[in-house]
Amino acid sequence: MSNLLTVLLIIDSVLIVIATLMQPSKQQDALSALSGGATDLFGKQKSRGFEAFMEKVTVVLGALFFGLSLALVYLSSH
Repeated sequence: MSNLLTVLLIIDSVLIVIATLMQPSKQQDALSALSGGATDLFGKQKSRGFEAFMEKVTVVLGALFFGLSLALVYLSSH
């Protein structure tokens, strides 16, 4: 059982990296990085389409990673 959870955790880790890299960039230029994104504070819009989908996929994969990690720790301690 521990081996199965380890394999699932590794697969989930790779999928998290892929999902994170597929997300569109939110900063347009270096100036917004230097200013801390203050100009984007009031211009915040809700994500739509592909960006919203990728955010949800990343959250689900992160929750799955957390659950698998806890299960693996529980199994290794008992």
